[in-house]
Amino acid sequence: MPTSDKINLSNNNPVNEFLREALLAIGLVLLILGSLWIATGQFPPMVVVESGSMMHDTEDGSLGAIDPGDLVLVMNPNRVNIVTYVEAMEEDNQNFGYTSHGMEGDVIIYSKNGGSDTPVIHRAILKVVSNNTEGGEETWDVLGTSLRNVQSINLTIDYPCMYHGGTYNLEIIDWVPNHSGFITTGDNPNSNGCKIDQLAATGQDGRNGLKDEAGNPVTAVKDEWVIGVASSEIPWIGAIKLFTSNTHHFVTEETWTNLSFTILFVICSPMIYDSIFRKNQTPSNSEEE
Repeated sequence: MPTSDKINLSNNNPVNEFLREALLAIGLVLLILGSLWIATGQFPPMVVVESGSMMHDTEDGSLGAIDPGDLVLVMNPNRVNIVTYVEAMEEDNQNFGYTSHGMEGDVIIYSKNGGSDTPVIHRAILKVVSNNTEGGEETWDVLGTSLRNVQSINLTIDYPCMYHGGTYNLEIIDWVPNHSGFITTGDNPNSNGCKIDQLAATGQDGRNGLKDEAGNPVTAVKDEWVIGVASSEIPWIGAIKLFTSNTHHFVTEETWTNLSFTILFVICSPMIYDSIFRKNQTPSNSEEE
């Protein structure tokens, strides 16, 4: 009886192949998101940086700093001890020398005055806590400093600033906090730096600083307003989301270039692998014949 070497391909349904590949892709995405959720204790476990307020080099994006278009993993604040810039700069502090994303102290994600508008991702400079209330006068401590039980806060911080008001340092002047919380700012010296989010703490008009959705000046960040703490950075990928938004102009040319090369690499890698795999398989198949 004659035989045929032809293979029946009728069972290779392209629809079934597509569904299988789609389910595998969806499963992989869910597996990654689930793993990140478990690791960070937060969902969503990542945020896309939309502005340039945290950039260290305003000419182009850089690894190690938080730039527009970066994806940042967000740790649940209950899982970590937030270290401020002041604590990391104090030699006698147990957190002396601690750095995160290119500078001392942690970077936190918080809601402005506890509101629902777009969260802010800035560095925690210091934390003030209530000490005591006597005769209606509340007193304060600044963690990581020698300031204890003071009614108003005056502090010069060794923080790199552009020259202003006769100094290069960040100065907190006669500040009476509304409540316990963090002082924050972006790392970008041109747009933020010594122009902290809670501008009134520097003795300036708070209305010229960061405002919430109702137009009110941002006050010290309460613990319950902290959404998360910035962890690892995945550069460039988040720029895909910003491409169609009104914040795409913050993304640097280098980020767009690096993103393009990354996408090209992802697209070409399977084809290159398949080409090499097929090339290696061909001689083997020929020998078997």
